[in-house]
Amino acid sequence: MTQPIELYYWPTPNGWKIAIALAEMGLPYNLHLVNIGKGDQFDPEFLKIAPNNRMPAIIDPDGPDGAPISVFESGAILMYLARKTGRFYGQTERDRIAVEEWLMWQMGGVGPMAGQAHHFLKYAPQLDPPQDLPYAKDRYRAEVARLYGVLDRRLAANEYVAGDFYSIADMAIWPWASLWKGQQQTLDDKPHFARWLDAVGARPAVQEGRGLMIELRADHRDKQAQDLLFRR
Repeated sequence: MTQPIELYYWPTPNGWKIAIALAEMGLPYNLHLVNIGKGDQFDPEFLKIAPNNRMPAIIDPDGPDGAPISVFESGAILMYLARKTGRFYGQTERDRIAVEEWLMWQMGGVGPMAGQAHHFLKYAPQLDPPQDLPYAKDRYRAEVARLYGVLDRRLAANEYVAGDFYSIADMAIWPWASLWKGQQQTLDDKPHFARWLDAVGARPAVQEGRGLMIELRADHRDKQAQDLLFRR
């Protein structure tokens, strides 16, 4: 019997990736909340498994050779879980290369750029003192638009981002892309992107993972939370 994975999580796009993957793969898990607004990510015990003080992270009691293993970084966790289960990584080496290309595209592009867009469009103007920076807002809003244009062109010829199969690359990109309104984007000129958003968002496991403890999601207006999240 599969032993439950220990999931260290908070309801953010990066957390959703792993909650979605665990639901898609049918893997049992025990949930450990890491309240990033209260500084749980700096707890010494958590840093033992996530030295970059970021969630999500997992501990798999049934790791390689049957020994426990901890994994941090959402992309690395997705790749580990896909290899562990033999699912959502494609069937051929060409499939796996495509999955990894688009997973790295999310990790190096959409995640950081959309995160900065959220920060400068939504959070920075609420800081004390307010940081309403038109250049930063325009810069990241435009870069997210460019990236979503790349994705739309890719999806014009492919049902999913890596090809004709649903993969961990879709699980990685969708949580960030689903927040396009907060990134001040438009879907009017991106019909293939819009089609993919709806199709992935309709999957029961995606809805389950996206909804995990969603009531705890906050806008971080609290000054202590801002200091912990943005100034450390």
